[in-house]
Amino acid sequence: MAEGDNKSANMLAQETAQLEEQLQGWGEVILAGDRVVRWEKAWFPGALMGGTTVLFLLIYYLDPSVLTGLSCSVMLLCLADYLVPTLAPRVFGSNKWTTEQQQRFHEICGNLVKTQRRVVGWWKRLCALKEEKPKMYFASVISSLLAVAWIGQQVHNLFLTYLIVSFLLLLPGLNQHGVITKYASMAKREINKLLKQKEKKNE
Repeated sequence: MAEGDNKSANMLAQETAQLEEQLQGWGEVILAGDRVVRWEKAWFPGALMGGTTVLFLLIYYLDPSVLTGLSCSVMLLCLADYLVPTLAPRVFGSNKWTTEQQQRFHEICGNLVKTQRRVVGWWKRLCALKEEKPKMYFASVISSLLAVAWIGQQVHNLFLTYLIVSFLLLLPGLNQHGVITKYASMAKREINKLLKQKEKKNE
């Protein structure tokens, strides 16, 4: 068991090191974005939501076709991939890279690798469910897709995308400041109260 844990830890460290090497040119930008999404300053959440809202209002106003939107998105990604590694050291100053920043960059890369592993693990479990319990697999997948299709029919697709993107951008800050833990604990207490009341009524 210990040997398996050591092997998994070594693989995680190796994958993290590889990702660090691949994202080295983006280091300063990633750290700046990390500070924003974790709300290191009180005005960061407002700026984050303001920028997201302006972007989606611009998309709504321009109303590009799917092909145009996809082409522009890929073009911006290509420009960023070319310009960011070149301009970032000049903007942020590579000589200001400290041990603390390197440690935080290492933690971010480690979290990204762990997230990737979780997604792959969920996919493998889904494939295993398909092999072991095909009826449950098809019932759950079809039910989930029908629910998503119904939600998409009720809510405008751009507004729904705006809500999802906003939630994902705010999620690290909500988690960092304990908001999710606070409300999850409150919901858990209320559920426990309801269960206890139900048990008393049954008695």
